Amino acid sequence: MTEEQHAHRFERGTDGPKVIVVGVDGSDSSLRAAAYAGGLARRQRALLAVVYVQPVMAAGAALGVPVSETTDEIAEDLIQYIRDAAERVKDIFDVRWEFHTFRGDPYNGLVTAADDLKADAVVVGASEQAGHRIVGSVAVRLVKAGRWPVTVVP
Repeated sequence: MTEEQHAHRFERGTDGPKVIVVGVDGSDSSLRAAAYAGGLARRQRALLAVVYVQPVMAAGAALGVPVSETTDEIAEDLIQYIRDAAERVKDIFDVRWEFHTFRGDPYNGLVTAADDLKADAVVVGASEQAGHRIVGSVAVRLVKAGRWPVTVVP
């Protein structure tokens, strides 16, 4: 490989993260993860990709619950929350960020986002659900995937 070919080849994470994906769902731990990822993105001058995975709940829909409207409202609330936070700190530090939504389960949504965005790092909040200690949380599954450095924020 010539020096010129080597210079143009994409390598994930070799010079520090350029794209940091953070999963948010409105929980306290996910918002702490977003704050932590925002600090990382600022220090590394990386793009912060904030990802909300809208759950698909067939059982809820079968019972007449307007699931998609509810999850769309959550996504809109999260976008507004992030915009407000970015506005409050714009004179302190500037972070480039994007907001992405996917439908499905959180693990597959975050994997898709990290792959599509060529993420160098993934940040998630620790699960707040007791059942995840037995079944395994999204964070544990992301770590086991072994495709990106994963930071779990308590």
